[in-house]
Amino acid sequence: MNKVSDALTEFRQMDELAAQDSPVHRLHPLGKLLVTVLYIFLVVSVPKYDLSRLVIFALYPAVIFTLAGVSLRLCFYKLRIVLPLVCAVGLFNPLLDRASLLYLGGVAVSGGVVSMLTLMLKGIFALTASFALVATTSMDALCAALRKLHVPSLLVTLLLLTYRYVSLLMEQVSVMSEAYALRAPGQRGIHISAWGSFLGQLFLRSMDRAGELYASMLLRGFRGEFTYADDRRWTARDTAFTLICAGALILFRRVDLAAALGGLFV
Repeated sequence: MNKVSDALTEFRQMDELAAQDSPVHRLHPLGKLLVTVLYIFLVVSVPKYDLSRLVIFALYPAVIFTLAGVSLRLCFYKLRIVLPLVCAVGLFNPLLDRASLLYLGGVAVSGGVVSMLTLMLKGIFALTASFALVATTSMDALCAALRKLHVPSLLVTLLLLTYRYVSLLMEQVSVMSEAYALRAPGQRGIHISAWGSFLGQLFLRSMDRAGELYASMLLRGFRGEFTYADDRRWTARDTAFTLICAGALILFRRVDLAAALGGLFV
């Protein structure tokens, strides 16, 4: 029960982060979305042995977090479950690729180690950039930006409804877990024999709640697509942000940090 409550609290904290006021929060969501997509594309496009070209991409999330007033420690805490899975992707590379690729202080470093570090950094950078976008942009604003890019309304509506009402599902889980704990004092968690009935009741309660929500949406004029609350206009500041960030990211992709530092890694 405590874990469900903690998860619900963390979920709501994301809305609180997106509602803050900072130079990054005030930017148009479409500009932030385009820059984030470009950033992830360029990060993923870096070759697996080009670690020196990848390190410089750490500047973008660092600058965004600083300007937005979002703690990098908070980012890694929120991503604590996903990051280990991402970092585990390349763990077997050192075993599969043992050929020496470069030397550091006379110590040979295999291509597998370099590719492993490259894959880890790619995952970390992509996740931190995505977190920076979500932490500085409300879901309504993000969905409005997706519609401006002509993403199908069905997909955008599903995304928005899933985000909005997953908290309601978590609340139902919390209520049912508390009711179960009151009927089974001293028992840790839910016994395996009750899992089936617990999930069944959760499904039925979710269906009832979903029907009530859909009826209320129809009464408020819902006809298959939302009218998003975000009505910010594109300004010169948004144009400058998008162009400067895009130019800097493209420059990052073409810069070899090892060569720039005088062959430090060679």
